[in-house]
Amino acid sequence: GDGFHVYPVFADLAFKEDLSPLLMFDYGAPKNFTSKVGQPRGVGTHPHRGFETVTIAFQGEIEHGDNKGNNDVIGPMDVQWMTAGRGIIHEEYHSKKFTREGGTLEMCQLWVNLPKKHKMTKPRYQALLKEKIPIVELPLKREEGTDPLGTVRLIAGEMDEVKGAAKTFSPVQMWDVMLPHAGAEVDIPFPADHNCIVFVRRGAIQVMSGEEGKGKKSALGPQDVAVMHLDGSDVLRVRVEKPDTSLLIMGGEPLNE
Repeated sequence: GDGFHVYPVFADLAFKEDLSPLLMFDYGAPKNFTSKVGQPRGVGTHPHRGFETVTIAFQGEIEHGDNKGNNDVIGPMDVQWMTAGRGIIHEEYHSKKFTREGGTLEMCQLWVNLPKKHKMTKPRYQALLKEKIPIVELPLKREEGTDPLGTVRLIAGEMDEVKGAAKTFSPVQMWDVMLPHAGAEVDIPFPADHNCIVFVRRGAIQVMSGEEGKGKKSALGPQDVAVMHLDGSDVLRVRVEKPDTSLLIMGGEPLNE
């Protein structure tokens, strides 16, 4: 639609087993929209079935409406998690306020597959407002009196016995990670038996492999994505290359369907 200028992050990896249970990922980099009178920009009514759509608003406001009676607006750092299940028709637009005032919009949308036994589940809508999304500080075990090296917003999944905000039908991890300090090396725990994808929303990192990060190093810059193979490790080690780096770390238990 005319309101969402996105590109397919997963490209030709979309819908492949390496990403399961994720299917697709579209990212809309920050873009300024002028004020507008009349119909908001966006995408008109269209159907979904058999999976879930997850929309994250980093900047700006997005309005959702569907044929099940859900109508909602999400703003900066809010998330909407829609389960299409056996079928839903919805629409997505800039909010009326954002349309009237204009501003910068930055967002992304991910598609999460549903296990076969839940394909025909009843549709549902979860509004995950930023104040309801739990935050975990990194590293998990740091010396008393030391400042954290980063934070993780747990949109879905679990870390350090803290559960994410979203209800899911299979184990899914979706983390919004902030790493403000260039030069910091940060250990991020991640389930060893889950597929793991790292997306650099802003800034830059090096992903460090091997014992204590002494093995291969892979550099990732803005809007780069990497499918990680943790080889039995339950820790992702990264070195922050630029201040105010922001990542999305996501994945989950492969459905193998």
